[in-house]
Amino acid sequence: QIQLVESGGGLVQAGASLRLSCTASGRGFYSSTMGWFRQVPGKIRDFLGAISWNGGRVFYEDSVKGRATISRDNALNTMYLQMDSLKPEDTAVYYCAAQKVFGSDYWQPRDEYHYWGQGTQVTVSS
Repeated sequence: QIQLVESGGGLVQAGASLRLSCTASGRGFYSSTMGWFRQVPGKIRDFLGAISWNGGRVFYEDSVKGRATISRDNALNTMYLQMDSLKPEDTAVYYCAAQKVFGSDYWQPRDEYHYWGQGTQVTVSS
């Protein structure tokens, strides 16, 4: 079973930066498209962006475009979300996720994500 473990969340002031990490592990794990999401209580979960299995393609939603950088290091089985110029509106639980199609040219970043992390809280104070 694939497990995704997140780290890097916390309480920061507006204008600060954070880098979230998501490390994958588990028997039979192979690199696949991975994505970042966030959710505010009482709201639907928002898709932020995704990165392809080899890091060759990256997609960002307009909500974070220009402030977010998604990257991955497959040698470490880790995906990153760098968030700059954080705003109070960025306060949410951030989730990492992975699709189930491994090691191919498949690139549909909005498709279903099968594996999910536990979420990490990011709180941005004004």
